[in-house]
Amino acid sequence: MRAMILNGVYDLSKGDSPLTLAEVPVPEPGYKEILVKVSACGVCRTDLDEVEGRTAPSEYPMILGHQIIGRVAALGEGASRFKTGDRVGIAWIHSACGKCEFCRSGMENLCYDFRATGRDAYGGYAEYTTVREDYAYAIPESFSDEQAAPLLCAGAIGYRSLSLCNMKNGANIGLVGFGASAHLVLQLIKFLYPDSNIFVFTRSAAERQFAMELGASWAGDIGDEAPEKMRCIIDTTPAWKPVVEALKNLDRGGRLVINAIRKESRDKDYLLNLDYERDLWMEKEIKSVANVTRKDVEEFLAAAEKIPIKPEVQVYDLKDANRALREIKEGNIKGAKVLKI
Repeated sequence: MRAMILNGVYDLSKGDSPLTLAEVPVPEPGYKEILVKVSACGVCRTDLDEVEGRTAPSEYPMILGHQIIGRVAALGEGASRFKTGDRVGIAWIHSACGKCEFCRSGMENLCYDFRATGRDAYGGYAEYTTVREDYAYAIPESFSDEQAAPLLCAGAIGYRSLSLCNMKNGANIGLVGFGASAHLVLQLIKFLYPDSNIFVFTRSAAERQFAMELGASWAGDIGDEAPEKMRCIIDTTPAWKPVVEALKNLDRGGRLVINAIRKESRDKDYLLNLDYERDLWMEKEIKSVANVTRKDVEEFLAAAEKIPIKPEVQVYDLKDANRALREIKEGNIKGAKVLKI
């Protein structure tokens, strides 16, 4: 089968092409696993973090990709949840131990044995992949393969971020950065909290216009001060400056939720601008988001079908995965990027 292979750490700012198109054997499904013939796979900023070493794969070579849509091609021994031909999705959570305190309490995203698709197990930048059947998801028929792919991470992690916001209908909420995740979260907020005002902060004028087209109440630059304070702000950027700038727009008792698996170090000195009295006093708080649970994915897919959410996607051939990654690095983003396999 064809696959795009990562063999080490690369710096995309230097124009590197980190992934190599290669022919590799089709994997065999193990006990209670399914073999999936991949039709589409989303390209995520976390893939960029893997390439550049901020969350490096557990081994090389690695096949990236954790927003996978495909059809069941074969069943491993003992697998019975799906049948051959069923359309399924695979998300960032590839497996967890199922036995620890976190798994037993529904917080499998914090499991010490959490394994990520495309980081700790081969992902979807390939024609086939495997996964345990209980970590695969039925995909609503209302979405095309390309539309469904970003729902599995950009959407699901956005759903988890929103669930951590302590939101109430009518409260103001902010979104910092407006890429694959935020453009889906905005649609989710409008459905769940129809009386809330949504404020979007992004350095891109095109993204600000896109946010307004989707129903944002206001859109400004990263450093702007919004006309009203917010109960919650979700940050989806790779940098530190937006975190510090967002805090000045947070209301008393508000919460900033950081939806990023890693932050780049290029602007970490901006943290020196953090002012306790202005930015954190009055019981403001900062909370991180770590991974997703299967429940997050399942609940978000159900909500996305009901709303319905309409992902904006840019589609690339498998061989063009390097170009898609470079465009994310350069900030050339509108909605989500998806590889068509």
